Amino acid sequence: MSRLRLASYTTLAMMAFAANSLLCRLALKSGSIDPASFTTVRLAAGAAMLWLMVHRRHTSLRGHGSWRGALALFIYASAFSFAYITLSAGTGALLLFGAVQATMIMAGLLAGERLSGLQCAGLIASLIGGVILVLPGVETPTLAGSALMLTSGIAWGIYSLLGRGVTKPGAATAGNFLRAVPLAIMLSLLAWPCMRTDVRGLLCAVLSGALTSGLGYVIWYRVVREMRALTASTVQLSVPVLTAAGGIIMLDEALTTNYVAASVLVLGGIWLVSRHGNQAT
Repeated sequence: MSRLRLASYTTLAMMAFAANSLLCRLALKSGSIDPASFTTVRLAAGAAMLWLMVHRRHTSLRGHGSWRGALALFIYASAFSFAYITLSAGTGALLLFGAVQATMIMAGLLAGERLSGLQCAGLIASLIGGVILVLPGVETPTLAGSALMLTSGIAWGIYSLLGRGVTKPGAATAGNFLRAVPLAIMLSLLAWPCMRTDVRGLLCAVLSGALTSGLGYVIWYRVVREMRALTASTVQLSVPVLTAAGGIIMLDEALTTNYVAASVLVLGGIWLVSRHGNQAT
């Protein structure tokens, strides 16, 4: 894949992740839907969209996706939903992306990947920028919320790493979503007494599943196999920056000097890491 196409697909994937964060915020923070129902509708909508996409291409799902991928996807989505209602946005982002970074960086180092001096500087700049961005919204987290968000981040890191070995991203993602749906249904049955939802909650969950998760994860699986684990972990630090930009544009949130400084550090750091680190090894 050419550098331009890789950069374009990566940008699309990060924008999808950021949009997904905004949809989760609109649905879960407002209490429009309970976490279990949001997870189930999200995964079911993603599975339906991806099945239609694969079916139209006359591609068989046999042999694509895995129960490991489905379990990682389910754990990420469910733990994220339950953690989101107990943590502030800043605290949640710090814990989530800290866990993702730790998981994927450790995997990269164990695989023998190394960063040059400039790339190390870029990674450090991105991490510092991420902390600056979310620091104003960080509050003392609950133990349960922290454990759930860390679990979600680790699961997402594993799910991303599993994508490096797939040959057909669309079929693999569809297979993972379809396998995850029964797990989500069982979760909803267990949480039945706490179920609540309204039109906005359902709409956010459907959009999150069908578009920003389903199609976004296909794009992510397409690009992550072209990257080293260390690079793939770093580019995801752009998600909080893009999410904050979405809040400024769509939710009339304030544009602050913290955001500008953090954006320069994060995006500049990602550029340094990605410049010589895109190709998978």
